[in-house]
Amino acid sequence: MTGEFERRHGFPPGTNEVRPASRDDQTAARALAQAGLIPADLVTFYGSIGNVTWADVGNGYFLDPASDVLLRRQENGAVDAGADQVVAIGSNGGGLYYVAGPDGSVHRTRTASLDEPELDKVADDLRQFLELLEQSLTRFVADGEPGSL
Repeated sequence: MTGEFERRHGFPPGTNEVRPASRDDQTAARALAQAGLIPADLVTFYGSIGNVTWADVGNGYFLDPASDVLLRRQENGAVDAGADQVVAIGSNGGGLYYVAGPDGSVHRTRTASLDEPELDKVADDLRQFLELLEQSLTRFVADGEPGSL
């Protein structure tokens, strides 16, 4: 399997995992929730999932641990998206960020910057976003194409 992956993509397989939440992850999620920085469904997600790393699906898909989200927020403040303040929750491995809005919607930046980002909505809520991630993984396994998420 490893040889097939490397032959097909030109590099050896990396880490691909969904890591369960640790106590530190859950503590960071509670801190984000208490400060009103993330939507409720993301709090629930971080109560069980520490992070998602799919390094080998296209450029990769990454959902950051709650501790990274909290640290980024503390160090850099809110990401200003016009009328809304959003929080960066991950990236696509190609330099674009995923951010969650206060209403739970998930957006992707158009550029590799969180300074005055231009955003495209990719999902109405976290559930839909996770379903799109799953579809990308399924497609990648089937035909090597990760989709456009």
